[in-house]
Amino acid sequence: MYCTGLEQNRHHVETYGKLHDFGYKDFYPGMTGAKFDPKEWAALVKRSGAKYAGPVTEHADNFSMWDSKINPVNSVNYGPKRDIVGECFEAFRAEGIRTIATFHHQWLWGWFMSTDNEADVYDPKNEVFYGPALPLETNRYLPYRYPDEAFCRVWRDKVWEVVDKYDPDALYFDSRTCIIAEEYRYDIAAYYYGRKAKKDGIITFKQEDFPSQAGVLDIECGRFSRPKPFAWQSDDRLEDNITWCMVQNPKYKSSERILHQLCDIVSKNGNLLLNVGPYADGSFHPDAVRILYEIGDWLALNGEAIYGTRPFAIAAEGPTTVEDDNYTIDKIEKQTAEGGASDVHSGLLTSQDFRFTAKGDTVYAIAMGWPEEEFVIRTLRLGGPLEREIRRVTMVGGGELEFERTETALKVKRPEEKPCESAFVLRIE
Repeated sequence: MYCTGLEQNRHHVETYGKLHDFGYKDFYPGMTGAKFDPKEWAALVKRSGAKYAGPVTEHADNFSMWDSKINPVNSVNYGPKRDIVGECFEAFRAEGIRTIATFHHQWLWGWFMSTDNEADVYDPKNEVFYGPALPLETNRYLPYRYPDEAFCRVWRDKVWEVVDKYDPDALYFDSRTCIIAEEYRYDIAAYYYGRKAKKDGIITFKQEDFPSQAGVLDIECGRFSRPKPFAWQSDDRLEDNITWCMVQNPKYKSSERILHQLCDIVSKNGNLLLNVGPYADGSFHPDAVRILYEIGDWLALNGEAIYGTRPFAIAAEGPTTVEDDNYTIDKIEKQTAEGGASDVHSGLLTSQDFRFTAKGDTVYAIAMGWPEEEFVIRTLRLGGPLEREIRRVTMVGGGELEFERTETALKVKRPEEKPCESAFVLRIE
């Protein structure tokens, strides 16, 4: 909205007026949170089958979603006048959901700088909202001018404050954390893992923003073609528009599409962190709720093939190719320059596509479609990677199935009725 000539800027000026008179800060009163109920959020998270969750803690906009003593621009002083992070964490924990605090505030460095010289971001009295005026080039992913010590210190202290006040089970750092001086990134890890004695805490990071052994790699909208020996996470969105927030006329991905993505990620030793944007009043679109319910119904039946599993020797079988992909720095640069995001697509798999997970003496073959007569799984043939004898095959949500294992494939007779939709789990003992 601050880039003159872009579609978002034209919409803003036509709808709200010039940036000198109506800037980002003037949207604060509209985020009322009038329907925000943390217990309802917690119930939705639990119903969806998710095991960890959290609200965006601070995005790129210097608006802290907690009761901050460091940053006066926060959700207690403005907007909903409530401690969103604190209330969510309390409600989530009451439902047994682990908590994650997400930080994007390194992007504040240059985020609001405008090509409109009269924009409110250049008025010194608005520095509390937008930070100090900086050269326009600082809004690039890797600017020539990196954050100064004062910016880095406040960046760190905000994270420390959330750690002290709310004790999150995981800290998520968005891309571009690399522009923060290394000593301050070190302070975060040392404080969280060390002085706070967070024995089972997790830091997630992107690109090479932290050392590889300091946490869990997160690849935005990303995927791997093969299993990884390390745990990883992909953060992606339920929204089918190229946006991470509530917009006019929202569209959402189908539950089938999300479930296929989830099975693919888990088979390769990853986790899926799914974004769902609420309205400004704190409620969710009915379509988003419905799709999360469908995902939760599938996991309630088939979760044993997902939760607590590990990759099998081979992750995938089938004709659909899945290549390594990520929301790369080039794509980020394109988005910041042009105002539109390049997407990373993950589509539906077919009835010939399988994903494998394992737990103890059980292998799970997750079929991505319903065959006409039988499931044909070439990976589990005699002489294949599963060297042990197969004693029994059952359909999760159904009964025991007839099967034949040859040197070309494991063939399993399809039951008469589907136990669910989207994907079908064969339990192989």
